[in-house]
Amino acid sequence: MLVTILIWAYSWVVMKQVLQHAGPFQFSALRYTLGALVLFGALLAMRQSLRPPPLLPTALIGLCQTAAFQGLGQWALVEGGAGRVALLAYTMPFWAVLLAWVVLHEKPTPRHWAGLALAALGLVCIIEPWRGLGSGGSTLLAIGAGAAWAMGTVLSKRMFKLHRPTPLNLTAWQMLFGALGLCVVALLVPQRPIEWTWGLIAGLAYSVVLASSVAWGLWLLVLQRLPTAVASLSSLGVPIVSVLLAWAILHEQPSAMEWMGIALVLAGLLAVSGLRFKKTPA
Repeated sequence: MLVTILIWAYSWVVMKQVLQHAGPFQFSALRYTLGALVLFGALLAMRQSLRPPPLLPTALIGLCQTAAFQGLGQWALVEGGAGRVALLAYTMPFWAVLLAWVVLHEKPTPRHWAGLALAALGLVCIIEPWRGLGSGGSTLLAIGAGAAWAMGTVLSKRMFKLHRPTPLNLTAWQMLFGALGLCVVALLVPQRPIEWTWGLIAGLAYSVVLASSVAWGLWLLVLQRLPTAVASLSSLGVPIVSVLLAWAILHEQPSAMEWMGIALVLAGLLAVSGLRFKKTPA
C-alpha cells in the first residue's frame, strides 16, 4: 500500500514536470494510449476475455474517468501547483456521494453530510477567495477533474452491478475509449510542439509503466489482502504525500491557511469513507 501511495503521489510531480516538454492533452493522450495497450497485454497474459463490456456505458466511463479526469487534471497543472491540484482532484469521494444520490439513489447519511461540510470548509481555506481567485481557472479545473472521476466511479459501480465485468477488462476498455477522446482533444486544441527530450521520455515511462500499470496491479493486491477500510487509506495518503513531495521537489510550500484546508479535507474524507479500524479475525 505504501509503494502504491508513493507511486501515485509522485506521478503528480512528474505530470507537472513534463509540461516543460509537451502540452497537457498531448501528454495525456500518449500516456493513456500506451497505458491501454499495456492493460490489454495484461488481459492476454492472464488469459482473460478481450470481449468488451456494453459499449455505451463503457465509453461514458472512459470519457469521465480517463479523458475528463486526466485531461482536466493535466490542464490544471499548467498554472496550478502539483500538490494543490492533486488535493483538489482527490475531493472525488465528496462528489461521488452526491452523484450516487442522483444516479444510484443512494441517499447520503448524516456522516456523509458531515464529511461534505468539512470538505466545503477545507476547500474555502485552500482557495482563499478573500485574497482573490488568483489561479482560479486551475482550481476549477482540478475540482472538475475530481467531479469527472466521481462520475466515472459511480458509472463503474452501476456497470459492475448490472453486467459484472472483471476489473481488468473494464479498466482496459474504458481506458481505450478515454485515450481516444484525449487523442481527439489533442488534435483539435493548439498546443506547444512535443520536445522529445529524455525528461519527457522518462516522465512518460514513469506514468505508463509505474503509475498506470504497476501501481494498478499493486492496488489489486492491496484490495485482495487487506480489509477494505485499511485499503481505503490510499485515498487519504496520495494527496497529502503529493503535497509533501511538491513541497520538497518543486518548492511549492503551502501557506498556514492551506495546511488548515488540507486537514479539513482529510477529516472530511475520513468521515465520508467511514473508516473503522477494527481487528479482523485471522
